[in-house]
Amino acid sequence: MPRPRRSIFALIAPGLLIAATGVGAGDLATAGFSGMKLGVGVAWAIVLGALMKLLLTEGLTRWQLATGTTVIEGAAHRIGRWTLIVFLAYFLVWSFFTARALMNAAGVAGHALLPVLADPASGKIMHAIAHGLIALAIVRLASFKRFEQLMGVTIALMFVTVVTTAVLMRPDWGALARGLLVPTIPAGEPQGVSWTIALIGGVGGTVTILCYAYWVREQGRETTDDLTACRIDLSVAYALTALFGVAMLVIASGVDENAKGASLIVRLAERIEPQTGAFGRWIFLIGAWAAIFSSVLGVWQAVPYLFADLWRVLLKRDEAATGVSTSSRPFRLSQLALVLVPMSGLFGTFENAQRHYTVVGALFLPLLALALLRLNTVRAWMGRHANRPWTTLALIATALFFLWIFALKLSPWLGAG
Repeated sequence: MPRPRRSIFALIAPGLLIAATGVGAGDLATAGFSGMKLGVGVAWAIVLGALMKLLLTEGLTRWQLATGTTVIEGAAHRIGRWTLIVFLAYFLVWSFFTARALMNAAGVAGHALLPVLADPASGKIMHAIAHGLIALAIVRLASFKRFEQLMGVTIALMFVTVVTTAVLMRPDWGALARGLLVPTIPAGEPQGVSWTIALIGGVGGTVTILCYAYWVREQGRETTDDLTACRIDLSVAYALTALFGVAMLVIASGVDENAKGASLIVRLAERIEPQTGAFGRWIFLIGAWAAIFSSVLGVWQAVPYLFADLWRVLLKRDEAATGVSTSSRPFRLSQLALVLVPMSGLFGTFENAQRHYTVVGALFLPLLALALLRLNTVRAWMGRHANRPWTTLALIATALFFLWIFALKLSPWLGAG
């Protein structure tokens, strides 16, 4: 029996969710700082980073559709349950730093857009708490369909406003085209290589890419017949992610390097206003806020899936289940903890929150690439959907690249200790 035709939105909705969740404070900060230091000449790095994340997300989706199990289940049954114990310890640390960084960023964006309090530090904390609680209420009360629709609105808002702002800046289109097509690192910047590497690694999120597997299940995609649909919506998602990153490069190029952490959004808005007027400044602030708040919503809604799945598989509960119940106690408690526990970190600086978040997050991507090398290469498990030679080589290169990024991010910590 032929499947009913789906709307374009339904086809690409899970991809829009991963784009909205992955594009947040990290992409704003990394693309913003890279644009200030290197200009649009490293736009190619954003495209390369998006392609790497596409490779990883397609791999975990292919595993799930071919085997009927998530990567978490696959790692437990095919590699060893010890992998889940290690991942759970890492996941709890990552969740704290990620939630703290997102709430800090939401506080900064909220205060820049609506400065209710005169003191920026107090305004940031007030907005951060408000955003965290409002997002929690939304994901608790809204159905998955309503959540998809709301995320569709925020992602449209963030991309349209940020890309419009970039166009209003009247960039050098020739230089931008060269930056996209010719892989170079502008000379004269001592940290050019490290910032370019950070740009590649910072595109499109880290652990949040695992959430895509649960969203496609919510959409009813459960067999390899759905693989083409997943590849289409993932291609759209990472194309939009790359577009957002390139737009941020354009906006940030030429801003003085005194802008740091929390002041980045404000400094970018100040730079925009003389060229675009108050209209351009406001649409940029709205777009930056939408990017961060959509990421908060996505993390609040989807990361508890990971914890509940880890909990279920580690305790060997509901082994025959094909999904995670959003009404289960592990899901609900992890959702609440994700909001409340990181509030203790709101009194720290945006810079430290972002620094901890990027270092902790950098370790996940090489581990995922290595896991997919193990799981997706065995034809007895994957059948005709096993990795092809070029996919295997690409995963090896991706794993080595992200291990290098993690070593670079960790080295300052080791030297400081």
